[in-house]
Amino acid sequence: MKMAKDVTIYDIAQKLKVSPATVSRALNDNPLVSKFTRKKVQNAAVKMGFRMNTFASNLRTQKTRTIGVIMHELRSNFMTSVLSGIEKVTNKAGYDLIIAHSAESYQKEVSNVHNLYQRRVDGLIASLAFDTPDLDHYLPYRKKEIPVIFYDRVDEQADFPKVIINNFQAGFEATKHLIDEGCTRIVLVTASLQRNVYAQRHNGYLTALSQAQIPYKKNYVMVKDLYEQSAIDAANAVLKMKPLPDGAFITHDFSAAVFMQALKREGIRIPEDIAIVGFNNDAICTLMEPQLSTINYSGHKIGEAAANHLVNHLEGIASLSGTDTVIIKSELVVRGSSLRKK
Repeated sequence: MKMAKDVTIYDIAQKLKVSPATVSRALNDNPLVSKFTRKKVQNAAVKMGFRMNTFASNLRTQKTRTIGVIMHELRSNFMTSVLSGIEKVTNKAGYDLIIAHSAESYQKEVSNVHNLYQRRVDGLIASLAFDTPDLDHYLPYRKKEIPVIFYDRVDEQADFPKVIINNFQAGFEATKHLIDEGCTRIVLVTASLQRNVYAQRHNGYLTALSQAQIPYKKNYVMVKDLYEQSAIDAANAVLKMKPLPDGAFITHDFSAAVFMQALKREGIRIPEDIAIVGFNNDAICTLMEPQLSTINYSGHKIGEAAANHLVNHLEGIASLSGTDTVIIKSELVVRGSSLRKK
């Protein structure tokens, strides 16, 4: 069966008895063409089944109007809200997204970065995997002057723009809240201290203990991968401690919820025996009994900020610098899991 021929701007021009140049300008919403003519051309294009040849346009401009997004995980409300913030900005600006998932794997991240480079994305927004040791795989972007913005999980020493929260302050506030509620034996369950977010939350925890003159105990800091089994293992380790810890700061809400349930199964009362604070303000916080205290910060605002900076650079509105750092506000949300002084 013979394929139908694509409708061209010449077909539309012939139909409307105008020049092909007028059709081209009207389809690109050029103000040199009157609103009436633009509308007439655009309506005719729809009726005739015209399709813009974006491939040819991209060849001329050397732009694909696509932005790559690398996500370290997909199972978090935080990450989906980051994506919604990015999409809000890029959609309005006329950019498409190509989303890649590293699944907390450095090797997958390297592969994703390479594949997006080969697909000629105009820019990249990325969050690092647990075990990413360096940023060498991003250097081809720099050599080609393709902008890269990191969010949430970043290398704080690297010369790339970043969108983050003050993780030190968040870790300090979570721990200080537990201290203010009367806790003196506070465990920290966190992930790789090579990653900025966990290292800074750990530093905030240490500072809060120090200011309250509470001795640091090495066995109270448990570095895990924050998956379900690791949270159960952390709870079992806590149950074996003598005396029993009376507070827990867990830097991931899902892990905190699993940890809490594992303790409750063994008869531990929350917060009377152990008060708990999580991190992220995921939906699971309000589904728990008692509801989970946590650190709240807007993934949507992080996504918007990263996308706005990138799009403004691509559109020539503002330049990007490796020293650019945007800090999004976070706050402690106190719920029943940590309220001992009622």
